[in-house]
Amino acid sequence: MKALAAAAVALALLIALALLAPQWLVFMAMLALAKGVVVLGLVVLMRTGLVSFGQGLYFGIGAYAAALLSHQWHIADAAVMLLAAAAAGGLIAALLGLLLARYRDIFFAMLSLALSMILYGLLVKSAALGSTDGFNLHARTFFGMAFASGMERRVFLIAGSACAVVAALMVHRLLGRHWGRLASAVRDNELRVSYLGASPYRVVYVNYLIAGALAGFGGALAALAVGHVDPETTYWTTSGEFVFIAILGGTQSIIAPFVAAAIFEALRTIASQYAPNVWQMSLGLAMLAIIMFQPAGLWSLAERWRRSA
Repeated sequence: MKALAAAAVALALLIALALLAPQWLVFMAMLALAKGVVVLGLVVLMRTGLVSFGQGLYFGIGAYAAALLSHQWHIADAAVMLLAAAAAGGLIAALLGLLLARYRDIFFAMLSLALSMILYGLLVKSAALGSTDGFNLHARTFFGMAFASGMERRVFLIAGSACAVVAALMVHRLLGRHWGRLASAVRDNELRVSYLGASPYRVVYVNYLIAGALAGFGGALAALAVGHVDPETTYWTTSGEFVFIAILGGTQSIIAPFVAAAIFEALRTIASQYAPNVWQMSLGLAMLAIIMFQPAGLWSLAERWRRSA
């Protein structure tokens, strides 16, 4: 019940933000929400003790899936784009997961990064997909309902918020039950999980598939916010941002990825405005401070306050 209440409050706040906030804040909120969804999937994967440095692969697949529907097939419905992006991310993750679920530790991290960079190289060399420039996408309806000019991002933010809340509740339910405890057991002692009759490979595979589908959805949401896609969505720095946000927020709560993504976007915006030449250094110093003084992530502060209250 607490999770449902928190989800309802979060959704109400996001809807109010979408309706009342200026356009620049709606744009930032959409990007933060998109990255929060991707990191939510990354947190699911991290529960098994694995860190993917290649989630940009599925983020880019989702973005390009949405853009191709608009660019090649002239489908301008945002709902179709979001669903197709999640399906594309989940499908590719289901295929690549057959290989990746066999690896652990640094081998898993580097292989996921390598696959992401392979896609980046293919997109850069593909003239049909816009090469390094990419191409634009346009969404004019949502489930067939048209909206007034200038309301696009507001509608997308509301729809994305509703989907993100549903995804977060589903992940919360998943991790709070037997499957979540099994994932933690795989992280702590995979051999004992095998002796108990469970399949660590299956746990990692399913969690990887979930992470891929969520990253695909996040990629489409970000593409709708920007109105453009390019190969940078699959570059290693994009995947690094997701890992940064996951470390920033921690893995203790389904809310942490979204709060951390909002903080990350705010930090980057402020740093880019006041220190445009060294904004990456500002983010690096923030990462260093988190690792040194709050290694469990910022959400651990909320947990500590809750226990002391």
